[in-house]
Formats: sequence, C-alpha cells, structure tokens
Amino acid sequence: MRYSTILSLLPLAFAAPSRRASPAPLHVPRDTGSSSSSSSNLIEGKYIVKMYDNAAAESLRRIHTTVAAEQPEHVYDVPGFKGFASALTAEEVEALQNHPDVEFIEQDSIMSINSLVTQSSPPWGLARISHHDSGSSDYVYDSSAGSGTCAYIVDTGIYTDHPEFEGRATWLANYAGGADSDGNGHGTHVAGTIGSATYGVAKKTTLLAVKVLDSSGSGTTSGVVAGMNFVVSDSATRGGSDECANGYVANMSLGGGSSSAINSAARAIVAAGVFLAVAAGNSNADAANTSPAGEGQVCTVGASTDADARATFSNYGAVVDVFAPGQDVLSTWNDGGVNTISGTSMASPHIAGLGAYLLALDGFKDPQTLCAYIGSTGTRDVLSNIPSGTINSLAFNGNPSG
Repeated sequence: MRYSTILSLLPLAFAAPSRRASPAPLHVPRDTGSSSSSSSNLIEGKYIVKMYDNAAAESLRRIHTTVAAEQPEHVYDVPGFKGFASALTAEEVEALQNHPDVEFIEQDSIMSINSLVTQSSPPWGLARISHHDSGSSDYVYDSSAGSGTCAYIVDTGIYTDHPEFEGRATWLANYAGGADSDGNGHGTHVAGTIGSATYGVAKKTTLLAVKVLDSSGSGTTSGVVAGMNFVVSDSATRGGSDECANGYVANMSLGGGSSSAINSAARAIVAAGVFLAVAAGNSNADAANTSPAGEGQVCTVGASTDADARATFSNYGAVVDVFAPGQDVLSTWNDGGVNTISGTSMASPHIAGLGAYLLALDGFKDPQTLCAYIGSTGTRDVLSNIPSGTINSLAFNGNPSG
C-alpha cells in the first residue's frame, strides 16, 4: 500500500521543539531464520516506526488524522509499544529518523513458522522454556538462534576451546588475576547454557569471556566493577560489527551484599544498551538486599525446578523479574566435558540466552523493555512455593506450538 500522504506528518518533525542530537537508528534484520539469504526476506520500502513510550499521545493521534486517505497498515498503541507500520520512501524514513519522538525504525521482513527447529532430548530447562506445559522432551526454537548477538559472561572465565562453542567463544579480559582460563568451571557452565550447541538457549550467539572471579569462585568488588565497566566500553567499540549487529546481552551469575558501586556499574551496562541478566541469589531470602540482583534496572532471575516449583534455595521478592530453570542443570564444563549443577547461577543464563534469542528473532528492544517483555510473556502462575509479592512467571521463548 503506497502511503503518499505520509509527508503530511512530516511537519511534526520540522515543527518539533528541538531537533534530536543524532538520528534514530534504522535496523535492517540480518537473519530472519530462513535457509535462503536474509535479504530475500526483507520487504522493500516498508518499515516499522517505533516511538518512545513517553511520546506525547498527540504525536500518534496526528499520524492517524493526517493519513486518513490511506492509513498505515498497522498502528501500535499499547503500553511498551507505540508506533506504526507503513510504506515509506527513503526521504520519509530520513525525516522520521530526525523526529524526537521516534525511538527506532526497522525495515519490515518476512517471518515464517518454517524456521522452527526441534532438538530432541535436550536438558530439561531448554524443553521447559519452549513449552507452556511441563513434561516435554523437545526444545523448539527459531533457527535464528541468537545469530548476530554477543553475550558477555562476567564470571570465572570460559574454556573457549570447548567443542560445544564451535569457535564462537572468545577470551576478552581478566580482572581476577591468575591465568586467562576458567579454573573453576562455573563460567563455562553459564556460557554453555547461554549459547552452546547442545545445551544453549541461543545456539548462534557469540560468547565473550570477562573474568572477575578466580578459581575458587570469588573476587573483589573492585575487580567485578572493573569487569562491568569493561563491558560498557567494549560494547561501544563493536557497534559496526556484524557478529553483534542484533544486540548485546550480559550475564552475572554472582552476587553479594548490597553495593552501591555494583548497582551503579549495573546501571551503566543497561544505559549502554546491554541487556543484563543476573542471578537472584541462593539464600532463600529477599533479593532486594543483594547486588546486583537488587538493582531495579537489571533483569533479576529466580530459579525453578523440573517439578515447577521455586527452588528452595532461590531468592525471591519484588525485584525478581522472572523465573527460569535452575536446579540440576546440565551444561558445559572447563575440562571439555559436561557437568550438572544447581543455583540461580544456572537460571540467569537461561534468561541471558533468551534475551539474545529474542533480539535476533524480534529485533532490538532496550534492556529494560526486553526484561519486562520476558516477564510478561512467561508462563504465568504455574510455579508453586512463590512467596507473596513475587512474580509467578516462568520464562517462555514464544514457541508458537508450545
């Protein structure tokens, strides 16, 4: 549908009280999950325009009234997503990019159910997050599988040569001292749940090791903050990289007492546009009293069991955003093999992996919006042993047959 009168909305941009400092980003999906080239799935001349959540309602209303002859194909006006989809010329796209109320523009593309992949006999956690009902023995996921995303593992390091990582794991930095290796196994296990070939949620993501904990699994607050700040600076240098073009996630399966320094560093990661999943903690207590789990801008993850219960060790409380499998989780280990361990440390990488998966599948969302989306689309009210005031949402990857 040609929408020639779209120029009638352009006075919104030209009459805006202030011109934005830089244009809104234009996203072009790089992998829509098809076996054919991704460019063949792009719809020429059609775009999705996402407005900021706090944009004045009048902006969206004026779009309606100024295109009455030929309406946009879709108008979006729900909490968390305002905007429209329409045919646009290159000039109209450029004008809209300079409108202060536009968050981003994404070229429309074809999505298909034919891209679903079924992995038989996966770890129980993968099967659980791809089905609303318990008991499945398959992990069903889109073949985009986190492609074009990068995942920072802020932990004990990664055994990057593990065959399960298929060459997608890279060592970046060490703020814990000792060798540039994972002497503990914890970080390799986390990385495996995020993105290994067999045990991972997002099987095509790039895994980046930032070591902040030593072989005993401990580290200093100052070292952890240094690693967190590294994530901020490193992600800024990868802006033009194809391997990270669809976005960034980070995982912190660690914690301690409430720390203003850790919480502030966590906010800096989120402000840099990196989705940050963190473990709620294993003290069967309110996660609000810990860091980084108690920081409101991160995505705090509690642990569930294969019996659909909150794990007895899992922290809880209003700061928990979602639950994910965290008991008896099978994943990669630092000897080239596998290991089964438990903890909210194992739940959090399911969400970091899911964040990468959704960034590749659905396009960019800012970190807090993505966390809210994961919590709101989870399987609701199926977990037992959930204290009052704690969300009852079990992560779900959106499998259309689930």
